[in-house]
Amino acid sequence: MSFLTKLAESSRARDSIVCVGLDPEPDLIPEMLGSGPQAALRFLRRVIRATSDYACAYKPNLAFYERYGSAAFDVLALTLQAIPGDIPVVLDAKRGDVPNTSAAYADALFDSFHADAVTVAPYLGMDSIAPFCLEGRYALVLARTSNPGAGDVQDLVVENRPLYEHVVERSVASFAADACGFVVGATYPEEARRIRELAPDRLFLMPGVGSQGGDVATAIRAALDARGGGVLPSASRSITYASSGADFETAAASAARALRDQANAARAAAVEHR
Repeated sequence: MSFLTKLAESSRARDSIVCVGLDPEPDLIPEMLGSGPQAALRFLRRVIRATSDYACAYKPNLAFYERYGSAAFDVLALTLQAIPGDIPVVLDAKRGDVPNTSAAYADALFDSFHADAVTVAPYLGMDSIAPFCLEGRYALVLARTSNPGAGDVQDLVVENRPLYEHVVERSVASFAADACGFVVGATYPEEARRIRELAPDRLFLMPGVGSQGGDVATAIRAALDARGGGVLPSASRSITYASSGADFETAAASAARALRDQANAARAAAVEHR
């Protein structure tokens, strides 16, 4: 099953367009769960169980697993096993290298860890992205990211236009809609609106709602496609670490449910006012 099909089915089943980040941060994991890799795994399994009725996708960021050194891949693999099989997984790896290295990255993430989609960096060009867009794979290309320093490079003017627009245009020209979408920060709705003009049929993964301050309603209004879809708002810390106490599971569930409801209301309102 393709990533987009799996995502659509998961979204319908849960009445949700929300992606939940699964990023183990040792200092934020409740002390009652212990410490080290086992604590991370206990925590993530319980967060998944608490939020799986409200999340249409999960997004583990590999950096937070790599902190655990030699145990990293075990924690990641066991976390992925805890995710219900009908919920797609976006591995937030931000890979991108010379073609043979990108091919190795893609094989590892899709074939060994069974990712449904992977985030990729476009700086090395389209041939660095191509291995992630082979048949049955899906790449989410970093276009305009959610961090405060995003504009340092992404807004550089090239041929009288910001660089991120060129990245989007070349990606759209190079890869089909069923193989490539974009990472578009919810913190930059005006840029999201422009990217939607350049990529009318693409999925936007929109991190930055929650702890980074992005407003989910504003982001959805800016990025919704002509069919009333094409957006996947993503939150990590505001859901997974909604509480640091013994109630962390119920707090995560409540936060995920609240974001799901906010996103659904924003999408319905945006469609109605078109």
